[in-house]
Amino acid sequence: MNDALLTRIAEALERIAPPPVSAADLAAAPAYVWNGSTIRAVEAFAPVDYDLLTGIDAQKAALLENSQRHAAGHAAHDVLLWGARGTGKSAVVAAVVGKLQQEGQDVALLQCAIDELASLPQLFTLLRNTRRPFILFLDDLGFDESGVGDARALRSLLQGGTAARPANVRLYVTSNRRHIVPRHLSEQDDPVNPRDVVEDKMALSDRFGLSLGFHAIDQDAYVAIVGGYAAKLGLSFDPLEAIQWATQRGSRSGRVAWQYVVELAGRNGIAVPA
Repeated sequence: MNDALLTRIAEALERIAPPPVSAADLAAAPAYVWNGSTIRAVEAFAPVDYDLLTGIDAQKAALLENSQRHAAGHAAHDVLLWGARGTGKSAVVAAVVGKLQQEGQDVALLQCAIDELASLPQLFTLLRNTRRPFILFLDDLGFDESGVGDARALRSLLQGGTAARPANVRLYVTSNRRHIVPRHLSEQDDPVNPRDVVEDKMALSDRFGLSLGFHAIDQDAYVAIVGGYAAKLGLSFDPLEAIQWATQRGSRSGRVAWQYVVELAGRNGIAVPA
């Protein structure tokens, strides 16, 4: 095979190969996504308005205060947001970052998929090259019994050492479980010291300086949340219809309340945030 033919083959392969992904400018975008090897900018970052989230006022205030400290370069906690699904855990993280950005704070949200945890040391190496404050968001984190080793690895990234997260990064993690790793009554029957077993499973959640619980709500609280959303959009609603909406979905939560208000807005020809 002559050199000219090799050259033509190489040029053809180069034309059909996808272009290399350029590194994102870590000072420019409001939000980013880490895919395990590359940071990608998210230019169209449009979180729900902070003031629109209702029924979680205490959690909102605590998370905002912690995030303000981090954005200002002051001492701030890694945060665990735990509790029932649909209660606003993920929405409030993005809303807080959006509010700080609107107020002129230079802080960015960076989301990492939970199946890319092994690549976090590589990500931290990249983030050490910038002084910009980042909130690293791990959504819906949970480990089964086979994932206890991964939980220990994440714990080591939070407790210091050469691979720990840099000073300009704080982890905000959502989970349906208060202690992230599942616990069972059978732990008390473990042939090893049962206290050691329990403490090992609780050790990861203990690494978060701020732990915010999001709880299931009753019917009155659900209707109040619907009322708060509707009032902000200038909509009237029938509480009985709102209750029926939740009953049909088998759940009462802030998410279901918002879905009902979206339905109301659509009927009235009103656009609402996605």
